[in-house]
Amino acid sequence: MLFTLMILGLAALFGTSESQSGCYGDIKRVDATGASCATARPEGLSYCGVRASAEIARKDLSRMNRYKTIIKSAAKKYCVDPSVVAGIISRESHAGAALKDGWGDGGNGFGLMQVDKRSHRPVGKWNSQEHLNQGTGILVSMINGIKRKFPKWTKEQQLKGGISAYNAGVGNVRTYAGMDIGTTHNDYANDVVERAKFYKRNGY
Repeated sequence: MLFTLMILGLAALFGTSESQSGCYGDIKRVDATGASCATARPEGLSYCGVRASAEIARKDLSRMNRYKTIIKSAAKKYCVDPSVVAGIISRESHAGAALKDGWGDGGNGFGLMQVDKRSHRPVGKWNSQEHLNQGTGILVSMINGIKRKFPKWTKEQQLKGGISAYNAGVGNVRTYAGMDIGTTHNDYANDVVERAKFYKRNGY
């Protein structure tokens, strides 16, 4: 009994990988509209929105699970919710399925998280811990950029803004409601947030 109480106490103090939301807000509390029809239709879906994001994420789940350990390691290193990293990986590369020899975006994007070689020098193999560390570090730099730009936003709003900026840069985020205008298919953060919520429900 005492041992059980000690374990419960430690879990409450440090959290678990499933319950940890990181240092940048709670993804479950971020409002989002999900995938646009422009994102959903190429996936063979006849519907859009939150349901579409969850279905796309579900299709990627078995591949995503191959990288679960290194996703959680990168997330822990940068105090980010691992579900957010998984959501970005799903959107960027379908957990690697959309890549050719580790590259996407016409040869400009590298790896699971599609680090853009025009802005960064990619490190590691396309599916390595080093790559995920780099991509997650870039995400954190974007969240911090949004925090500086919009200091009155809540943590959850800043998190969503940082996700949008991961695609189109901090400068593209001008308002909360319109942050995705100018991102790919004008839905990047709204889609990634809902994919992340799916992964949160599935062990990330």
